[in-house]
Amino acid sequence: MTSGAPPAQQTRQLSRRDIIRLAGAAGTTVWIGVHGYSAAGQTPTAEIVIPDTGATLPTEPVTFRWIDNGDEKRNFMNAFFAAYQQAHPNITVQYDALPGTEIAEIVPLGIRSGNAHDVLFLGPSIPAPQAVSEGWVAPIDDIIPDFAAWKAAFPPGVFVEGINMFNGLTYGFPTTSTQRYARLLLYNAAYMEAAGFDPAAAPLTWEEFREAARVITEQGAGEYYGMVIGGGQPAAWEDFIGGLAEGASGLRFFDWRTGEYAYTHDSVLAAIDLLLAMRDDGSIFPGSVNLNNPQSRATMPQGAAGMIIQGPWNITEWQRESPDFAFGVSSQPVPTAGTSFPLGYGPGGANTLWVYVNSLHKAIAGDMFAYIGSPAGQTVWAQLVSIGSPPAIISAFEGVDLDPMAQRAYGYSRELMRLRPDPCIRNPATSQVFLQQRPITPDIGEVIQGIYTGQVSDPQAAMQELQDRANAELGRAIQAARDAGAEVSRDDWVFPDWDPTQDYTPADAATPIG
Repeated sequence: MTSGAPPAQQTRQLSRRDIIRLAGAAGTTVWIGVHGYSAAGQTPTAEIVIPDTGATLPTEPVTFRWIDNGDEKRNFMNAFFAAYQQAHPNITVQYDALPGTEIAEIVPLGIRSGNAHDVLFLGPSIPAPQAVSEGWVAPIDDIIPDFAAWKAAFPPGVFVEGINMFNGLTYGFPTTSTQRYARLLLYNAAYMEAAGFDPAAAPLTWEEFREAARVITEQGAGEYYGMVIGGGQPAAWEDFIGGLAEGASGLRFFDWRTGEYAYTHDSVLAAIDLLLAMRDDGSIFPGSVNLNNPQSRATMPQGAAGMIIQGPWNITEWQRESPDFAFGVSSQPVPTAGTSFPLGYGPGGANTLWVYVNSLHKAIAGDMFAYIGSPAGQTVWAQLVSIGSPPAIISAFEGVDLDPMAQRAYGYSRELMRLRPDPCIRNPATSQVFLQQRPITPDIGEVIQGIYTGQVSDPQAAMQELQDRANAELGRAIQAARDAGAEVSRDDWVFPDWDPTQDYTPADAATPIG
C-alpha cells in the first residue's frame, strides 16, 4: 500500500476470552471494545451480531485459516473472529495479520505447496488475473449466501470485470473503499497558529503553503521545520507531486482523454517547481530523503516539523500514540489561481480478499463474507477501523459518531474525490496488458527524488524522457497482449468524454469511442 500506513504483525489463534460480553439474540451478539477514540475521546464499542445466513457449516472441530496485511483492519477482524468463534464453538480461527513483505513470500509458497490459507490477501506479488487464470482462487458467487442481494448493496465501481470479476464471475471481495482522501494536510496546530495561517478555515493555496512552511521554519530556528516528507520511499515523491498536480489539473500523470502519460503536463512541472522552491527556502526537514513514511509521520508529534501531506491513518495513530499532540486537518493545498479539481480514485475497491480454490472450508468463508460485506457488518467496520481504511460501503460512516478529525477526512473523501476511468471497465481483456507490462526504471518517484537531491539537473528533460519510456512500454505491453490473443488496443485507454469533476461510471465507459 503506497499510503505508508503503519505495518503491524499478528499471528495467533483467537481466544474465547477475547470476547468481552455475550448475550443471546436471534443471532449471536457480542459487544466489543477496541483501542481507538470516539468523538467523546472514549474507547468505542460495537455490537456484532452473527446472523444465521443459511450456510451449511461443519459441525466437527475445524481450524479456519485467514491471512491479510493487518494494520487498522485488525480492530475489526479481531472482534469479528472472536464473535464468530463464540457463535460457532467448533470453528477455531487462525488469523495471520502480516506485513506485505511476508505475505509476498507466504501466499505464493502456500499456493505452490497446496496448503494455502482458506482466505487470502494476494498483494501486489500475485496479480488478480494471474491468480484466476492459474486456478488459484475460487469464485464467490456460489459461496456467499443470497449473493445477488449481498452484492447489490455495494456502490457502483466496487465489483468490476477485469479487476475482481472475470468471465462474469466474482472472485475478489474488496473490504475497503478506494474513495479515501489520502492527501490530507496535517499540521501542528500551535506552529500553524503562530505562523498566522488557518487551514481549517480555508485550504492553503500553493503560495500560502510555501509561505507557511517558510515562516514555521524561521520560527523554529533550527529546532523544527515547515514540512517533512517520507522521501526515503520513492512513492512518497510520486504522491506529493501527483496529488498537487491532480488538484491543479485533474491529471495524475496520465491523461485519460488521450490515453497517454502526461509527466510533462504544466501542472506536474509546476508542482515540481513548488517542491524545489520549498527546498531552496530551507523549509523541508533535513534528512527527509532518508525517512520512510512511518518515520516522517513520527516527526510530527515530536515537534520536528509543522506540516505533512499524508493519509487519514495518521489521525487514529496520533490520537492513540500521542494523545497530547494538538494537530489540525485540511485538504491538500489548492492552486493559487484557477480551478481546484477533485482527486480521482480507481474502481474495484481495496484490501481485496480471495478464497483459496482448494480450501475445504469455503462455506465458512462465504458465511464470514456475508456478514462483513453486509450493511450491518460495514457499519461495525466503520466504527472499529474508522477512516484509515474506510469500508467498501463507504456510506456506512453516515450512521457512525466519528471523531471530528475523522469526520473532516471522511467529508473530503465524499466531496473531493471522483471515480476515474479504468480500461478494465470498458474491456476486461486489458487485464492481460497489465500482466505484460514491465516496471519502468527509474520510475516517477525515483525521478522526482533525483530532481530533489540534485542528481537530475534538468527536470523537464527528465520528465520528457520518463514520459516517452512510459508510453512506449504501454504500447509494447498492448502489442504483447495482442500477440498472446487478447483483443485489446490503445483505444481502450482513451476516454475522450472524461470529465475529472464527475464520477466516471461503468455505464459511461460502455459508450463507444468517437
